[in-house]
Amino acid sequence: MATKRDYYEVLGITKTAEGDVIKSAYRKMAIKFHPDKNPDDPTAEDKFKEAAEAYEVLSNADKRARYDRYGHQGMGGGGGGGPQNMEDIFSQFGDIFGGGGGGGFEGFFGGGRQGGGRRQKKGSNLRIKLKLDLEEIANGVEKKIKVKRYVACQPCSGTGAKNGTDMKTCPTCQGQGQIKRVVNTMLGQMVSSSTCPTCNGEGKTIVSTCDVCKGEGRQLHEEVIPINIPAGVANDMQLSMNGKGNFPERGGVPGDLLIQIEEEPHEFLKRDGNNIMFEQYISFVDAALGASLEVPTIEGKVKIKVDPGTQPGKILRLRGKGIKDLNGYGRGDQLIHLNVWTPKNVSNQERELLEKLRDSDNFTPHPGKNEKGFFEKVKEYFA
Repeated sequence: MATKRDYYEVLGITKTAEGDVIKSAYRKMAIKFHPDKNPDDPTAEDKFKEAAEAYEVLSNADKRARYDRYGHQGMGGGGGGGPQNMEDIFSQFGDIFGGGGGGGFEGFFGGGRQGGGRRQKKGSNLRIKLKLDLEEIANGVEKKIKVKRYVACQPCSGTGAKNGTDMKTCPTCQGQGQIKRVVNTMLGQMVSSSTCPTCNGEGKTIVSTCDVCKGEGRQLHEEVIPINIPAGVANDMQLSMNGKGNFPERGGVPGDLLIQIEEEPHEFLKRDGNNIMFEQYISFVDAALGASLEVPTIEGKVKIKVDPGTQPGKILRLRGKGIKDLNGYGRGDQLIHLNVWTPKNVSNQERELLEKLRDSDNFTPHPGKNEKGFFEKVKEYFA
């Protein structure tokens, strides 16, 4: 699989570019690489689609923020989940060129694309929330979910017509799905197009409807879909699966399945980016004499050593015990913050022992020798 280029690089803009700049840059790239303007360049259409994908992400505030933080992986496994073919691009972004749907592009370039102007419909997207625990987020996981979605009716092959064939060419648009009009202007003839009102852009009309779907071309179907969740996803991140949404009425391409990640809190551990934070309480006896303790990690319990004379606020680090990076850049650590537990109630015997220790110079705090605070240590660790 080819490596995707940075979306900002594709449009030739900086990461601080605002909406009008992004729109203008996309318009420029679309004009430059439009296939009708580059009939001898086999790479033009790919570059045209690449620009559309970049614009689809960077023109959306939520998608852009997710891309800035997680890169292509944050867009659902390497792509923006945006327009996949020329018809989708014409439909979604035609307004940038002064028209709606496919008409804007056709009017701008003085005609339609070769092979007819009928636009392929796309079904609606499905949205679900997927709860993941910290262990699943740290290592990645495959989940199987049950969804109800519209799929193409099998007896009529999604056409809505009886046996899938009882249809005729639309007499209004002659099968093109669009009505074109030529307008004379000072700059010459301009071609505009609009969806055919008779067939709603389908190019054909039904003579007799399918007995199963009653002409709708689709049926509600329950399906179990496996979803591969990459390691390192974050709360509220949205992943997408192309073609796993609803099939549109009477033909077209299915929409997408959009998966929103919901991170469930862990009983003991707390996430901080790719690192795991844990608060470990020890007695002042263990702090003074040292101890061997077990602490939880996302991979199970491990033993740690507390050195004699440990001061409150000390941070221990377990390398590689954090969360895998979403973009594959290693793995975080687990940071253990040691807190010394002070008992609130002591027995008479314990009080006597503590009174004796109070008088010992070894148990008297020395000004200027106190350890740094927890957040100061964390700041130093990441410096």
